[in-house]
Amino acid sequence: MYNEVVVLCPLCGIRRARRGCPALGKQICAVCCGTKRLVEIRCPSDCSWLASSREHPAAVVVRREQRDLGVLMHAARDFSQQQSRLFFLVSKFLVGYESPHLQPVIDDDVTDATTALAASFETELRGVIYEHRPSSSSGERLSTALKPVLAEAGKGAGSSFTRDAAVVLRQFEPAVRQARDHDRENRRAFLDLLGRTIGRYPSSEDASPESQESPRLIVP
Repeated sequence: MYNEVVVLCPLCGIRRARRGCPALGKQICAVCCGTKRLVEIRCPSDCSWLASSREHPAAVVVRREQRDLGVLMHAARDFSQQQSRLFFLVSKFLVGYESPHLQPVIDDDVTDATTALAASFETELRGVIYEHRPSSSSGERLSTALKPVLAEAGKGAGSSFTRDAAVVLRQFEPAVRQARDHDRENRRAFLDLLGRTIGRYPSSEDASPESQESPRLIVP
């Protein structure tokens, strides 16, 4: 009789606790395990439930991953290898960017900043040096933070980098629009997409020579 005592999940207090959680050192329910994993629960890498979820992801997760990859592949469909690397570099920067004013950046800021920078590079290609400015203050801050990253990437490349930068930066606006079409209520739909995809790869500073080939994963 004592073996039939129902133990409720300590996280939700509603469902029966059936899964041993190595991070919490207690039993929790399957729902809390699935929804709070790596979000509220700091799962160790050797957790069997975590390993199983990665080997056999839910159908909704698979569909989202396919949709995310489709957005990136469409954006980079005509890129050269150098342009693909630049797209990866800018995307990686966007994933890690934190506004100095503690105001979360949104997709509109990405569009605002990249469109203005693309226009500046296009003007330079015509032989005119003119800096186009984003229309919002948050877009301006993002643009200012991105400029030194682009300047470092373009050292010694000359006009070829200017052309590549203009092409790559122009592709962010349609990519943002496509991501938002799938998640209209989310003002960070594209940034969240980058976090789920590009954000999984190490930065160029931390990457080994093998992992630096990762940008090819988004090129059809």
